[in-house]
Amino acid sequence: MNDEIFLEQAKALLAACRAKGLLVATAESCTGGLVAGALTAVPGSSDVVDRGFVTYSNEAKAQMLSVPPALIARDGAVSESVSFAMAEGAVNHSRAHVAVSTTGVAGPGGGTATKPVGLVHFAAWSKQGPRLHVERRFGDLSRSEIRRHSVEQALELLMKLVGEIKVVA
Repeated sequence: MNDEIFLEQAKALLAACRAKGLLVATAESCTGGLVAGALTAVPGSSDVVDRGFVTYSNEAKAQMLSVPPALIARDGAVSESVSFAMAEGAVNHSRAHVAVSTTGVAGPGGGTATKPVGLVHFAAWSKQGPRLHVERRFGDLSRSEIRRHSVEQALELLMKLVGEIKVVA
């Protein structure tokens, strides 16, 4: 995936975080680090981006982000509750003030009647309180298209969250 397609969106998000003294972390499953990659494609992003967690397996979600295995068993990895737990875990296991998470079915296989290919849950979490969630059903697009749309949505959701936060620095 070409990092350049998200460059302006990432620059704007990093500038907004910088202005408020916020550090960012990502917790990614279906995007496999592409959100962190979009942010770190911007020169100088190291003063805002603390770290990214790629937690593709359920075990990684539990070990790296403290997502309760019982929550994954109850709701499934692709769920609102797990997306929130991932974002919260990214904040709690980093120096970040805010985090965004992605968990979904990028396809081409793996979909079910209730969780079809193209379903992605996004959460943005802040230590200061605002917590946002978006569920997107991108449809039966190609894997790369679903992941590209997911990066765009994750950056957009994080920008919305940052807009709701008061200055930290």
